[in-house]
Amino acid sequence: MSQAREPVQIRQTDSRTAILESAERAFADQGFGGASIRAIAREAGVNQAMVHYYYQNKDQLFRSVVARRSGQVNDRRNDALDALFQDGVPGLEELMEALLRPTIEIGHDDAHGGPAYARLIVAFNNAADERSQNVAKEYYDPIARRSIDAMRRVVPALGKAEAVRSYLFAISLALSLMAKTGRAARLSDGLCDDSDTEETVANAVAFACAGIRALANKNNIQNRQSG
Repeated sequence: MSQAREPVQIRQTDSRTAILESAERAFADQGFGGASIRAIAREAGVNQAMVHYYYQNKDQLFRSVVARRSGQVNDRRNDALDALFQDGVPGLEELMEALLRPTIEIGHDDAHGGPAYARLIVAFNNAADERSQNVAKEYYDPIARRSIDAMRRVVPALGKAEAVRSYLFAISLALSLMAKTGRAARLSDGLCDDSDTEETVANAVAFACAGIRALANKNNIQNRQSG
């Protein structure tokens, strides 16, 4: 009986994946307001009723798109944080690579829809509407809070405010590096290659660490002056 059900289960999984990938492209290119369930279903090769069956409405479909990708990125971050702190406190460079690499790598993954997710998450990250903020609170704030706490363990001189700013600045940097636009090569006359993932991650980590240490130093100076 399980063998008879297996093809149906595979078809259902394939249909859901096709819907999510189509929706991700639609939300990335047209925004939440411009994306239509009908067009998403057509591109996914399913009927509109199937989209509603799996995801009820456009709001739930949007949340499911974000949940799928955030899960991929945040699982990697959580696993890396577990490994880094298993035997003590890691260095700042190790921590920042664990936080930045998953975001940059998923954006560079052309074969699995990375460019569409890059466009979507950059727009979503800068949105202040209630829907976007509620989704961010559910799917991104938990890993953000864990990362901020980790940064304060690694750099004790960081106050909470500086750690929050450090996290937001670093993640914004990673988001800006997700898309392989070619602009870095154009501006540098070919010296920089934003399609080189390893180079991009290494430079992002170095830049982020320098900024975090500068904020920690600023906090130290302010504490001495106030004391």
